[in-house]
Amino acid sequence: MRLYLIRHGQSFVNLKDWNQGNLDTALTPKGIRQAEALAEFLPAELPTVDAIYASTMRRAAETAEIVAAAYAMPVIADPRLREVGNNRLDQTPFPNEELPGSYADYWASERPFSSVTPATNGGETFMHFRIRVGQFIEEAATRHQGETVLAVCHGGVVECAFDHIFNVGPWRRCEVWDHNTAVTCFEHVEIPGRETWRLHYHNRIPHLVDFEGEDDQALHGTPLVNGDDA
Repeated sequence: MRLYLIRHGQSFVNLKDWNQGNLDTALTPKGIRQAEALAEFLPAELPTVDAIYASTMRRAAETAEIVAAAYAMPVIADPRLREVGNNRLDQTPFPNEELPGSYADYWASERPFSSVTPATNGGETFMHFRIRVGQFIEEAATRHQGETVLAVCHGGVVECAFDHIFNVGPWRRCEVWDHNTAVTCFEHVEIPGRETWRLHYHNRIPHLVDFEGEDDQALHGTPLVNGDDA
C-alpha cells in the first residue's frame, strides 16, 4: 500500500497562528484555491487511487471533497484522522505561545507520551492521539494491500504518522512541518518474514509554486464566528 497523507488547505485559524486542535473552521479562499491546485496536479502524477479518506473536521473535509471530485470518487470520513484535541474545555484554541504553559503535560514535557490520563486542561493526550492515528494506519495497510490510498488530514496527524511508523518510542516526538495541501507518501512493504515502511517523500508542494509571495495579512484579525466564515 502507498499511503498519501495530505494536509488540509489554509483555514481561517491558520491566519491567526493558533494551534487549531478541535476548533472546526472552514477553508479560506486561498485554502480553496490550494485544494483546487492540488486537485489539478495530483491526478496527472497519481492517475489511479483506490480510496480517499478524510478527517471529519471541516477544513480537511472541504479539501478532500475538492480532491475527490477530480477522481470522481467518494470520500470516506474517519474521525481517527482528526487533529489532536488540545483545545480549552470550551473548544477555543490556544495561541501557539501559550501552549507550553497551558498544555505543559505535553508541550513542555520531555516525556510527552508518558501520561495516558486526560491532560490537566481537559485535552486529549498525545498517547491517545498517536494510538488512534496508528490504528488508522495499520487498518489501512491491512485493508488496502497493494493499493493506493489518500488520507486528507492535519499537520498533527502527519507528525503522528512519523511517530508511529518510525517507532520513535514513548518519550519522543517527531516534529515535522507541512505546508497547507502538502503531500507525504509512505509505502507499506511486505518482505518475506517481516513488514516494513518506506518514506518516499514529505511536504511535497509543486502545485503551490504560483502561491509564493502571497500576502495573507488582509485576512488577519477577522473574528471567528461559530467556526464558520471566520
